[in-house]
Amino acid sequence: MSRPRPLQFVLTTVFLVVGASFVSSQAPKAVPVSYRTIIVNTQPNAAVWIDGVRFGSTDNVGSLTIKTVAAGAHNLRIRADGFKEKTQLLTALQKGPVTITLIKTDDVAELAFQEAERLASEDREKAADAYRRAAKARPTYAEAYVALARVLSDAGDYEGALKATATARKLRPGYTEASAVEGRVYKDNGDEAKAIAAFKRSIAEGKGFQPEAYAGLGLLYKEKGEGAGGSGDFVGENESYTEAAKYLKSAIKQLSGAPDALVIYQLLGLIYERQKKPQEAIAVYEEFLRIFPDTAEASAVRSFIVQLKKEQQSQP
Repeated sequence: MSRPRPLQFVLTTVFLVVGASFVSSQAPKAVPVSYRTIIVNTQPNAAVWIDGVRFGSTDNVGSLTIKTVAAGAHNLRIRADGFKEKTQLLTALQKGPVTITLIKTDDVAELAFQEAERLASEDREKAADAYRRAAKARPTYAEAYVALARVLSDAGDYEGALKATATARKLRPGYTEASAVEGRVYKDNGDEAKAIAAFKRSIAEGKGFQPEAYAGLGLLYKEKGEGAGGSGDFVGENESYTEAAKYLKSAIKQLSGAPDALVIYQLLGLIYERQKKPQEAIAVYEEFLRIFPDTAEASAVRSFIVQLKKEQQSQP
């Protein structure tokens, strides 16, 4: 049986290292993903994204070490209060220290946006007002409308959130993040069909890369599976869990060790446990420990592995 555990799932601009296969006598050994390390050096307390996936913030001296940068070239984006946001290319061979010099800004729209970001976790109403000021100061500020949609959705204003995503998509056709947020709003509002359509549109707009949308689909099908199981539809439960696992694995791969993957790994392992697939669950948990060995959740994940192996040994 799977064990109850606290899981806090937050869908962010998304967001998701390849899910590993369990080593057994019937399966080949999975090859661990190869990563490189970069050390971002910029302003203190600056937010850092790689390909739209947030990896954290720099410390009080302006440094952030990221150990899970996948192969290939990437876009590195930095935002710090009082400075103009900057995006620069991270080349396929670049590793080690990467210095990003930011320029002070007096742009009213950008400063209002930064204020809103600070307020978003403290006062949603004030954050929404600041996002609106940013959009008013720069009418083409699509990012402000997407951020406004997120905070309105969190406050339960789904109609307002959908209007904001519609405006963002009008300003920037094919805006993959706006479609992902739209999917999230529909999901939270209980409109499953529209949520699935928006999430899949987001993935198409991102040419296959949109971890937030993959995570949204994974969570939607997980909840659908739970509902089917609760009503006694065990075939539907298993089918939904299979879909959930497929999408969560894609999210994990695209998150490439970003903090949001912490919860996605645990959700995927839990789904495999519910499907009575202990080998797959163990593989996911072991991959989690390779990527996040020193996190607060690591001890609990180790206990999951121990328990699953005990259950396997006790079976005839």
